[in-house]
Amino acid sequence: MKLALKIDVDTYRGTLEGVPRLRALLARHRARATFLFSLGPDHTGRAIRRVFRRGFLSKVSRSSVASHYGLATLLYGTLLPGPDIGRRCADVMRAVFADGHEAGIHTWDHVEWQDRVSTAGPDWTRHEMQRACDRFQEIFGARATLHGAAGWQMNLHAYRLTRELGFRFCSDTRGTHPFVPVCNGEIITCPQLPTTLPTLDELIGVDGFTASNVGSHLLRLTEKHPPTGHVYTLHAELEGNRLSGVFEQLLEGWKAQGYSLVNLSEYAGELDVSRLPRCAVGMGAVPGRSGTLAIQGREFSG
Repeated sequence: MKLALKIDVDTYRGTLEGVPRLRALLARHRARATFLFSLGPDHTGRAIRRVFRRGFLSKVSRSSVASHYGLATLLYGTLLPGPDIGRRCADVMRAVFADGHEAGIHTWDHVEWQDRVSTAGPDWTRHEMQRACDRFQEIFGARATLHGAAGWQMNLHAYRLTRELGFRFCSDTRGTHPFVPVCNGEIITCPQLPTTLPTLDELIGVDGFTASNVGSHLLRLTEKHPPTGHVYTLHAELEGNRLSGVFEQLLEGWKAQGYSLVNLSEYAGELDVSRLPRCAVGMGAVPGRSGTLAIQGREFSG
């Protein structure tokens, strides 16, 4: 049974510091993962625009954002210029291949994508995705074959572009099992491998969960092996920093439960795309996370 490790790398600090720590941790446990990189400027400080979004302030307060991201990161794009992650950290990104991991596209500008894509038109969406693809090609010398949207934020134009830009599969959604997405009645032929488990920042600070007991809770959720395994999303800024001990507990626990810890390509390797169910995609709420996210919906029969 497979459990895919999907690592979202949102920031300059997460790339520079979190990625090397995660590489070392994964090597120690002989686990493979998919690193999804933010490839343009780090404008994390501009997330302050979400202050009036329902649930945003409570999430910030309970998840100790400043301790995980650092003061400088929280000022990038406002009082401090946002560093160009792809330009400064290309060597760090390329190093993941040396360990047998894979890389894909998270976004160009994490904050701009997360805050604007839900209402953006086709031109803006294409511009942002193409910039990310061009930078990926520049860094890795090859086209990107997978995409995992920042903040699980998507629109119809982005779904269409996953097909046009040549991605083999994507992990832009939250759900329960791999599927072919249907957006506004339109079949998108690029399959989705949704995140199936809650993330640490969605759990910590809720219902009595802390860094000391959240790992045990997640392991209880994976005791029973689902037919198509799991996809777990972690963040370089969290599990690659102060929550690395929780992640190590999870790695040990998942191996003990009989899971193979793989990247997204390995997870998708045995899937018969022609037999995947077609499921609607829409926007919905996820406990512990502010706003709405791309969600796997009802399955279409026939």
